[in-house]
This record gives sequence, C-alpha cells and structure tokens, in this order.
Amino acid sequence: MTTDSIPVETADARPGTVQKKTRKNAPPGGRSRQLFRHPGAGRQHHAGPLAYILLGIAALFSLFPLYWTMVAASTDNTRVTQTPPPFLPGPHLLDNLGKAWQDAALGKAMLNSLIVAGVIALSTVLFATLAGFAFAKLRFKGRNILLMLVIGTMMVPPQLGVVPLFMMMTELGWGQQLPAVIFPTLVSAVGVFFMRQYLSEALPDELVEAGRVDGAHSLRIFWSIVLPIARAPMAVLFMITFVHAWNDFFWPFIVLDMSNPTVPVALTQLSAGYVRDQSLIMAGALLGTLPLLAMFVVFGRQIVGGIMQGAVKG
Repeated sequence: MTTDSIPVETADARPGTVQKKTRKNAPPGGRSRQLFRHPGAGRQHHAGPLAYILLGIAALFSLFPLYWTMVAASTDNTRVTQTPPPFLPGPHLLDNLGKAWQDAALGKAMLNSLIVAGVIALSTVLFATLAGFAFAKLRFKGRNILLMLVIGTMMVPPQLGVVPLFMMMTELGWGQQLPAVIFPTLVSAVGVFFMRQYLSEALPDELVEAGRVDGAHSLRIFWSIVLPIARAPMAVLFMITFVHAWNDFFWPFIVLDMSNPTVPVALTQLSAGYVRDQSLIMAGALLGTLPLLAMFVVFGRQIVGGIMQGAVKG
C-alpha cells in the first residue's frame, strides 16, 4: 500500500524563512475512524429463513387468543365447554354478538369508554409532553428532586389510594359519574418519564437557544419546536394510554354503577347468574376489542415509526 506525500510549510526558527517538509497523506476518513468502525456498518442485512420462521411462530401465538375468542363467540355454550374444544368458527357469531350487545348495554358503555379513554389519552399526552420538555431542557431549582418524586410515584401501588380517592370523589359530588374516572388519571408518571427521556436525546439544545434568541417564550418554543419533533413518541404514548384506559376495570368498577358503565364494567353483566354462558361472554369481549383493533389499524404506522425512532435515538 503506497501513500502520497504532500508538502507542508512550517515556520523556521529564523524570522522570515519558511522551511518545507513532507508528511504522509492520511487515509480518507482518518485512521482512528477506520480503527473503531464496526465491520458491518453501512451494510444492509437480510433476514434468513430462520428469522421468518420465528416471526411466524410469534405471530401465531399472538393472534391465537383473538382467533379463539372469535371461535368461542360463534358457537353455543355446550360446544365451548366440550373436550376437545372447537377450533373452527361456528354459525352463531352474529346471534351471540347481538345478544351480548343488548344484554350488556354495550352501546352506552362504548360511548362512555370512548369519552374516558379519549380524554385521558389526550390529557396525558399534553401534560406529559409539557412536563417532559421542562425536565429535559429547562433549568430551574429543584428539577432533579421533582423528577425523582415523579418517578417515585410509579413505585406506589394504586390500590393504596383507593379509599381516600373514593372519599374525595364523593365529596366533589362525582359519584357514579365519568369525571370520577377521568380526573384521577389525567397524567401519568410513566408518560412524563417517557417524554423526558425522548426529548433529552431528540431535542438539541441549539434549537431551544435559537428560539430564545428570536424572543420566543417557553410555550412558543414548545408549540413551534417541541411538538413537531415529538409527534412520533406522542402517538405511541397516546395509543398506550388509550388502550390502558379502555381496559381499566378496577377503579371504574368501584366508582361507577351499571347505569353508567364503561365496557369492562358492562361486561360483568354477562357473567351474572348461576350458569355462565361462555360463548356470550366471549362475544362481549370480542365487541370490546374491536375498537382497539380499529385504532391500531389507523395509527399503526405512527406507532411503529415512533418505536423505531426511539430505538434509533437510544
């Protein structure tokens, strides 16, 4: 391997004279960069047959509970309890879905769940992004202490606050009403920590300083700079929070009654009685799952993109 030599002018000890020396030309990109460069960097990797087989098995295990729910909802109670159980759909799917819809009053329950989950998800995304931006890029006294307190709340079991929270909702006059479910969960510590971690890496300090130089205040910087950068993780946080609020059963079951239920609370009516109709319960569970599947189909690309973008940033 041969290297070219290039002249370099250096100052001599005597003033006014220049002495020419030669040095070897460094390799393109620098020797140190080549030494620490990963051998596979820049190379496109292709999945082999084993990867596709493993992914197919994982997909089957993930989809089987949903398929079994549909199979059980399409048969009668006698067939579901037989051994071996059925593995092919039956002819009673539409009849069971209609009966479950009427018996559990799922129309009102789905509307309530949509209101509760939508408001909780939107408020969590907004407040968590605001707090994450403050903890990540703003400098104020007690920032680290407040952040540790927020993280510490994730270690407290929510069951410990049920009794005082129920008393508080009763004093406010929100018993058996949707605000009693919404207001205690308007923001979550997990969302604040998630957005703080993302914005710490994805939001350059130079952009914030440039906004300050242009005379923008913190809310203007948040609206014009932070929100466009944080759209992908906000979509991920919205979907996770919506699914969690939609499936939440413990607190809505305590604070609501059957006259104004959410979907998980309404589904308990299908298991009432001496003999439980398993096919009817599965039909109600299938109806309660369909809105979540529709939302994932609509926002699936943003969710996957946000997860991948967060992985690249990490």
